[in-house]
Amino acid sequence: MICESVNVGGEIMKDVRLLYFSQNDDVRGHMVVVESLQHVPFEIKRVFYCYGTEYTAVRGRHSNRRSEFVMVCVAGSCKVLVKDGKGNEEEYCLDKPAVGLYLPKLVWKEMYDFSEDCVLLVLSSDHYDSDEYIRDYEQLVQYMSD
Repeated sequence: MICESVNVGGEIMKDVRLLYFSQNDDVRGHMVVVESLQHVPFEIKRVFYCYGTEYTAVRGRHSNRRSEFVMVCVAGSCKVLVKDGKGNEEEYCLDKPAVGLYLPKLVWKEMYDFSEDCVLLVLSSDHYDSDEYIRDYEQLVQYMSD
């Protein structure tokens, strides 16, 4: 669910979206399946997750030149602020393990307000490469205006 939207618009922001995965439920519990190029719009090349994150911590605070991401709170909840470097931003609450947030390349992301039990799973289209990261928001603004 979207928590709050501010100045939503722009080419990149229209691509940011929630993905709803099928959830299979029976007496044994729940199961969610996520497959490359089926449920996410890219081939998954890297998977990582954050847990044990303090409520006051802010993670992310960067943009990626090439990588796309899908973020899923498989347990607990957190918020994600997304900015496009052109004044548009949107805040999402992730709190359902069958809902992912798709983030295309060149969006600024900040994750915060982590619940004590939060496990944030991240699927990436690329292997880690520190050279593709933009770690200063003003650099993203400049990059987007070039």
